[in-house]
Amino acid sequence: MEKVNVQQLKELRARTGAGVMECRQALEETNGHLEQAAEWLRRKVAEEAARREERTTDEGWITSYLHHDGKLGALVEVNCETDFVARTDAFRTLVRNVAEHVAASGATMVERATVPVEELRMLRRTFEEQARAAGKPDEVIPRIVEGRTAAHLREVVLMEQPWIRDPERTISDLVKEVSELVGERIRIRRFARFRMGEE
Repeated sequence: MEKVNVQQLKELRARTGAGVMECRQALEETNGHLEQAAEWLRRKVAEEAARREERTTDEGWITSYLHHDGKLGALVEVNCETDFVARTDAFRTLVRNVAEHVAASGATMVERATVPVEELRMLRRTFEEQARAAGKPDEVIPRIVEGRTAAHLREVVLMEQPWIRDPERTISDLVKEVSELVGERIRIRRFARFRMGEE
């Protein structure tokens, strides 16, 4: 394609949120086909995200959230690759949003991979016993167990929880959006939640 159509460029940017140069390259690579260009950009973002997963995250920011009544709070550590990104408004806003969410949520762990295997076994066994006690047919019990296990994990795994300010997006979505914006790997390393009178 010799020349990129400005209207197509605007439409692709609006659709994907990608930069002008990336959109131009995508349109050139796909001969001006919008759908193919959007797919090309999605693949490029996925490849970059996969490369980012291999990078270390030794910088970041620790912040706290304290509810207005002073009876609920959270402390969160979020890491990134460079001190430069750790000082950006986008990164710090993410960390503050995560701290607020942690205070309001019942999360007990950051990601599903950290759930102890024995805890998962016990959960599945409990859900299976409940399904059998309710008289469910044997052929549907595995689906019931998987569904209840997934629902429970969404309640306790921070990355899978719907964000309190916009339930259409998960905490994982928030992290991914900022990671794509700043071009670095970002991960929530750890958190603690405090409620007055609770151990």
